Amino acid sequence: MLVYGDRQHTADPRALHAAIAARLARAATLPPGLERHAVLAAALIEAGELAQGIADADYAARGLDELSLAQDWAMALLLGCAGGLHRSWHDGAVAVPEAGQCLLRLPERIDTRLAEGFAFYALYPETYALAAEASGLPAATRVIGLRSIGAPLAAMVATGLGSRNPATLRPAGHPFRREIAVGPGLASSLTPGAPVAVVDEGPGLSGSSFGAAADWLAARGHPRGAIALFPSHAWPPGPMASPDHRARWDGMARHVCSFEAAVLPRLAGWVADLTGAAEAPPEDIGGGAWRRGPAEAWPPAHPMQERRKYLLAAGGRTWLLKFIGLGAEGERKADRAARLAAAGFAPPVAGLRHGFLVQPWLEEARPLDPAAIPREVLAAQVAAYLRFRARAFPAGPGRGAGLDALHAMARHNAAETLGEAAAARLDRWSPRDLARLAALARPVETDNRMQTWEWLALPDGRLLKADAVDHHAAHDLIGCQDIAWDVAGAMVELDLDPVLPVDPDLLGLLLPCYCAFQLGAWTMAQEAAPDAAEGARLRRTAGRYAARLRAALGA
Repeated sequence: MLVYGDRQHTADPRALHAAIAARLARAATLPPGLERHAVLAAALIEAGELAQGIADADYAARGLDELSLAQDWAMALLLGCAGGLHRSWHDGAVAVPEAGQCLLRLPERIDTRLAEGFAFYALYPETYALAAEASGLPAATRVIGLRSIGAPLAAMVATGLGSRNPATLRPAGHPFRREIAVGPGLASSLTPGAPVAVVDEGPGLSGSSFGAAADWLAARGHPRGAIALFPSHAWPPGPMASPDHRARWDGMARHVCSFEAAVLPRLAGWVADLTGAAEAPPEDIGGGAWRRGPAEAWPPAHPMQERRKYLLAAGGRTWLLKFIGLGAEGERKADRAARLAAAGFAPPVAGLRHGFLVQPWLEEARPLDPAAIPREVLAAQVAAYLRFRARAFPAGPGRGAGLDALHAMARHNAAETLGEAAAARLDRWSPRDLARLAALARPVETDNRMQTWEWLALPDGRLLKADAVDHHAAHDLIGCQDIAWDVAGAMVELDLDPVLPVDPDLLGLLLPCYCAFQLGAWTMAQEAAPDAAEGARLRRTAGRYAARLRAALGA
């Protein structure tokens, strides 16, 4: 199934360095505390993007990873940010690092990749330095980060160990069979048999990035006992891991400091200025635990893809704390949430605190039951929401899949599930048709989640969108689309006729594409179901999208 995609942006490295300098200058003006700490985290993330982009530009030019002065400069800046963030975690009064100047010749443009762990999965870079501190590894350990996110995480591990001069590598190739190419200069800088720490998030389905690095180190004469892994969780690689990589994983030391150990104990204190004093520990409602009532009536959930979220009893009421992203990603999402709330389309926003959006929990709200609302009322409220979204959140180029990519996804997913004959019905859209429709599309920051369980019904009849800030920038291939994508979503999820006047030919293409994407997403979720009951819910959901796709194709 085709579901996931990378978020890649082109940037001027000098402008990115100037933005980091501005972050650090702002941090220097703030008093010690969480706000300054969050600004330091944002600077680290952006310095990680700079280091990753420069290293990837070198990799693209040479076809392998090798030492360079530009990479050394970027890593020195990144280490400075990591040191400042780590010391701030322990002592908020620490001095703020400076960005300095760059006198080197940098690439004109670099490609930076969104660090998904920081944006979606509450991966706090501070935990990697804490894991390094507790590891017992010597300061002489050579730290290797696996790009993309491995660049800033390696800087945090090096800071925690007191190590200097970490390196980064780019695993490339098939997602389940990554390989590493290293030049002689970088290779010779690693002493065979000396202790090495390999740093990345994951492992995921295969753990092949960690596996590729371990393969290369083993070929260089590093025994398993000399290789330590710094992953983002304590679980082994998933079912697509090779037997060799799984065996090697089991034989290497692994060092993890979990969110629950490091961040969760501080969370209530972080938000206390907004919520008042906590009356009980935060209650985890992530991973599907937000569902209430009889289990047989629960909507489906994909626990591995859900954001962290908690209920907090504080100040005489209940609050929702939801992770929306560290650094600039979180700032953008918080601004979007506030604008939606001000327009009356989303719950109120109290503030953002180091990645967590703070909102009052609306006890009186209930999940949407479309049958309980007159269709014309439901259609009018959905139309007003989508009209506002299309006007308020325009998207620049390259922030979503093109129509050709959506068409290819739909054809692939349809063939996988319905067969080639059904998928062939998508061939009625020729490349010329797709180009013509692409010229009509006006991408915006679409909602991309129109399911009934994403809406809240208030006692006065108003509807609020419960989760509307970041699915256009999620870890999938859809991204920003013409508002017709959400119109198609409302047709499928809420059984409405088109609620806005959109081009009928464009809608005619996007409707099967929407069904095919949802079919792929929920089919893959089913493969990772945590138990039989969730698996059954996911199977029924995937089956519903298969039926809608068949109908949309006339198959």
